Amino acid sequence: MSDNTYAKPMLKEGSLDGKVILITGGGTGLGKAMGRYFAELGADLVIASRKLDVLEKTAGELENSTGKKVLPVQCDITNFSDVENLQHVSIEKFGKVDSVVNNAAGNFISPTERLSHRAFDIIVNIVLKGSYYTTLAFGKHWIANKQKASLLNIVTTYSWTGSGYVVPSAVAKAGVLSLTRSLAVEWAKYGIRSNAIAPGLFPTKGAWERLLPGELKDKFKPEKKVPLQRSGEHQELANLAAYLVSDFSSFINGEVVTIDGGEWLKGAGQFNMLEAVPAEMWDSIEQAIRNVKGS
Repeated sequence: MSDNTYAKPMLKEGSLDGKVILITGGGTGLGKAMGRYFAELGADLVIASRKLDVLEKTAGELENSTGKKVLPVQCDITNFSDVENLQHVSIEKFGKVDSVVNNAAGNFISPTERLSHRAFDIIVNIVLKGSYYTTLAFGKHWIANKQKASLLNIVTTYSWTGSGYVVPSAVAKAGVLSLTRSLAVEWAKYGIRSNAIAPGLFPTKGAWERLLPGELKDKFKPEKKVPLQRSGEHQELANLAAYLVSDFSSFINGEVVTIDGGEWLKGAGQFNMLEAVPAEMWDSIEQAIRNVKGS
């Protein structure tokens, strides 16, 4: 972790005391980073994915470092019976779950015409179907038991802009964003909040190597697209996630918080490419404009 203030924990100690939080895709990457911070703030965890060995290793690490309980559950979130089992064993272990973080995802870069329908199915099933399966299973339980709770969905900025070369992911994430906003209204009467985070560049070794293998990462240098000229620190995302599942954010509902250093806005602005114009060239450009106005 760097010495920068933005890479340090944000909330006061004990901010999540007494809470139980489920994280899908919680064994690695951003899911693990969020889980670690939740536990440091006092929460017990349920972490789920298909790879039990990875989950058990992470659970052991987090329990040893934080002293909190971490339940690893093997679960294919594209299979509703697996998700129902996840809900059952979580409640059996802890008696409740206060928040669900739909973090599990899949993606790959490809021209759309090169994809099979099965490739679409793989991504959409994990991202969209997995999110609504988990949301539905736990939401039904919360409503039946009159329990206040919260949902936190991890989406992307191309959930609303779309993006070429990751079309299955864009389609699925757009659905998750719509799910977030729809349930924020429908389930608010039950005391269930629903929010989302749209992260920008937060490299994780596994995901980044799959998306930009070999020399592609060095060739494209993704940080150059970010106005702040850097990628995000995992702790920054964990800070935001912890706030949104905490009681401090109890009046935030239906919101998607972008944390990308301004990347998507830079891409959206029609003339943002003028950043590449050297400073000394602006004098001649201004003079040319004056000449046109004066003609």
